[in-house]
Amino acid sequence: MLIEIHAIQNHCPSNLNRDDLGAPKTCYFGGVLRSRISSQCIKRSIRTSEQFKALRGGIRTRQLAKLIADRVQGKADVKKRAAKILNGCGIAPKDEDKSDMLVFTTGEAICEMAALLENGDGKSDEQLAQEFGDLIVQRTVVPDMALSGRMLETGVLKDTTVEAALQVAHAISTHEARPEVDYFVAADDIPGEDAGAGLVGEAMYASACFYKYFSINWKKLVENLNGQEELAAHTVGAFIRAAALANPSGKQNSFAAHNPPDGLLIQFAATPTSYANAFAAPVSGKGNPDVISQSVAQLAHYVRDLDTGYGKPQKRFWFSPNLRYPLCVIEDKKTIPVAEVNLKSLDELIPAVIGGLGFDWNSVQKKVTSQQVAP
Repeated sequence: MLIEIHAIQNHCPSNLNRDDLGAPKTCYFGGVLRSRISSQCIKRSIRTSEQFKALRGGIRTRQLAKLIADRVQGKADVKKRAAKILNGCGIAPKDEDKSDMLVFTTGEAICEMAALLENGDGKSDEQLAQEFGDLIVQRTVVPDMALSGRMLETGVLKDTTVEAALQVAHAISTHEARPEVDYFVAADDIPGEDAGAGLVGEAMYASACFYKYFSINWKKLVENLNGQEELAAHTVGAFIRAAALANPSGKQNSFAAHNPPDGLLIQFAATPTSYANAFAAPVSGKGNPDVISQSVAQLAHYVRDLDTGYGKPQKRFWFSPNLRYPLCVIEDKKTIPVAEVNLKSLDELIPAVIGGLGFDWNSVQKKVTSQQVAP
C-alpha cells in the first residue's frame, strides 16, 4: 500500500531553490516554462525541520572520523586512527578532517564505533575496520534513512544500500513561470561626500503556486524499520506535518516566503499516481477565481476523471484550512466532493490518516520514543 500526499502550495515572492546562476529553478512542462523546487531540496527541508527532528537518527557527513573521535576521551591521535580504520572500510581520508565521500550513517553507529575505538587498544586496525564496517552496514533502523534510503558504495563494504520507502517529485508551478529581477541597493550609514549607494546588486525571484507529490511505500517503510509498525505510523504522521509546515531555506532572510499549503490530498493506493498532468494546461491566474482556486479546481476535475477511468484509491482525505478551498466538481448542477473525508485542520488530518492505517495517533505518539541521536 502507498500513502500518497498531493499538495497545492502558493508561495509569495521568493527564491527557495536556485540554480548555479542564482536564479529560481525552472523546467518546461506542458509546453511552457514552470517554476520548480527540486526533490532533494524538499526532502532536506522536511528531514531537518523542527517537525521531524525527533525522528532524525541519520547523520550524513564527510567528517565521520571527527564525529567518532569527539566521543573518545583522553587519547591522543584518536582522529588519525579513526580515519585509518575508516580507510580500511573504503572510506578514504581526503584531508585531516574529511573523507573523500559523503557517508550516511546513524548516530547509533557512531556511538558504537566510538566505544569500539575507546576500548580497542588490544585490537588491530584491521579488526576494528571489520567491526566498523558491520556497524555501518547494520545500524540503519532510523526513520529518516528508512524513508530516504541510502546509496553508499565504498568498494569494500557489502550490502550497504537501503532502498528508500519514499518517492518525492520535483515541485512544479501550476501556471507559467514569470521570474523577475530585484534591483537593490545598500546605503552606507556613513556616506561622507559620496551620496551614492554603498552597494548595487540584482537578484532573481519568482512567485508561484506549486503542485507537490510524495509517495510512501508503507510495506517498505515497516520493513526498513525492522517491523516496528508503530514507529512507522509515527514517521508517517511526522512526515505529513513536516511536509505541510517546513519550507526550503533558500533566501528566506530576504523573502520570508513561509506559506503553508492551501490544500493537502492524502490517499491510500495500490499503485502510484501523480496528478501533475492536471496542470499540463497551465492555470491562467487571471480574474476570478484566483490562482489557488483554479489550481484546486483543475486538480479536482483531473482526479475525478482518473477515478472514472482507472478506479478510486482505497481511502482519500482532503484538508484545506477551515475548508477554504473545497476539492469538488460540479456535475448536473450538483456539487460532488472528490474526497470521502474533508477536514478543516492539520490536527484533524493526521489522526484521521494514522487511524486509516489502523493506529491511534495519540497512543503512537506516547509509545514511540525519540529516535534522535545527536551528532
